[in-house]
Amino acid sequence: MAKNNEKTNVMRILDSKKIEYTPFVYSEDMTEGVLIAEALGEDVKQVFKTLVTESPTKAHYVFVIPVAETLDLKAAAKQVGEKSVSMLKQKELLPLTGYIHGGCSPIGMKKQFVTVFDESAEKFTEIFVSAGKVGRQIKVSPVGLAALINAKFAKITV
Repeated sequence: MAKNNEKTNVMRILDSKKIEYTPFVYSEDMTEGVLIAEALGEDVKQVFKTLVTESPTKAHYVFVIPVAETLDLKAAAKQVGEKSVSMLKQKELLPLTGYIHGGCSPIGMKKQFVTVFDESAEKFTEIFVSAGKVGRQIKVSPVGLAALINAKFAKITV
């Protein structure tokens, strides 16, 4: 079980860039976003999941959307200038990003991929994203986070 004061790599990156965040810990048995939002007592519209996709040319893209929403693959592809994108196979996630399913954060991947946040994130002063480990979340400014990873905002949910 994660300790409350244990820093993840995501937190160390945010600390080094002087970006404020609030850490949260929840049961490591939970990997379903809606349940995590409920466990944290937060609005599901404010809790985001990080999805990694692949184009037919094997380029990779990251999309950050509310946990209860579904990625619109056509809209997502259009936002990154591709004809199509598909979800990355789960077994490919760790070698590509350094993160496991349920603990994937848009911050601190092995390589910085083109990243798009759902436009709904801009409605909030703070959103929740994974802190890079199962059982860990951070609450952070979506604008500050997008600036850090050079992400843009667009309508990418169904």
